[in-house]
Order: sequence, then structure tokens, then C-alpha cells
Amino acid sequence: MLKGKAFKFGDNISTDHIVPGRLAHLRSNLPELAKHVLEDADPTFATRVKAGDFVVGGSNFGLGSSREHAPLVIKMAGVSAILAKSVARIFFRNAINLGLPVLVCDTDKIDDGDTIEVDMEAGTIQDITNGNKVSFKPIPPFMSAILAEGGLIPYIKKYGDFKL
Repeated sequence: MLKGKAFKFGDNISTDHIVPGRLAHLRSNLPELAKHVLEDADPTFATRVKAGDFVVGGSNFGLGSSREHAPLVIKMAGVSAILAKSVARIFFRNAINLGLPVLVCDTDKIDDGDTIEVDMEAGTIQDITNGNKVSFKPIPPFMSAILAEGGLIPYIKKYGDFKL
């Protein structure tokens, strides 16, 4: 069970919103880059997010370039999962491979600042603040196994290959 605060963003949050191109020089300093995560969408996000919180997006989250550091710095900021109506496929796979769950669901009933609980196995999101419940298709077993190990590289280091 995951529990935290929702930070809600709109549609079409691109990898440029997540990691501004003007900060490309910080790619070799990921902890510093994480201090600027999503600042073009919300300048205060990086200073307000706490470990366990959630990024809640609309449609087409993570569109743009295939920068692996975009989901990585979201994870480094303490975000436990991303919830969105739809997600760019390359962003989705990069996030899973880096150990960051991405849950595709209807985010209309989740408001910015709400406290939510996510049951990954049951495929449910309970909004503690407003009482709404949202369902999502649970993550497939092979992706769950990757997430359980913290990402694809730790999974391969442990198992050597897919053992599902």
C-alpha cells in the first residue's frame, strides 16, 4: 500500500516540463537536477514534494524525447508513483525500467493536495480527502517483478534474465 499527497498536473506534461532543456548541463549531477524536477510546470513542486507523494497527470504524460533522466529525477524527488490518464509509451517503459510505477487511470476525481492510498495489487486508488475510489488495471507480473527489485538493472543483476 502506497500513501501520500497528490500533486496534480494537467495534460501534455512533456519531458521538457519534467527536466527543462536549459538544465541539460546538470545531467551528470542528478541530485542537483532533481531539485528542479517539474519546475516549468510548478516552480514550487521540488521544494514541496515529500517521500511517498504522487504525481497525478492528465492525458499524454511524459511526451517528448526519451530522456531516461526524466522519470529518474521524479523518483529521486521521492515520488512513489505517477498516476495519469495516458502516458507516452517510451516514458512509461523508462519509468518502469527505473523502478517508478506508472498507473494509467481516470485522474479527474483526484485533486491537487488530496491524500491518496494506492493498492498496487488490487488496482485501486482511495482518495482519503474526498472519499472517491478509482480503479486501474494492475501492472503485469513481469513489470511488477521489475518494480519489486527497484528497476530493470537490479532485476537483471539479481536474476540474470527474466524468470517469470
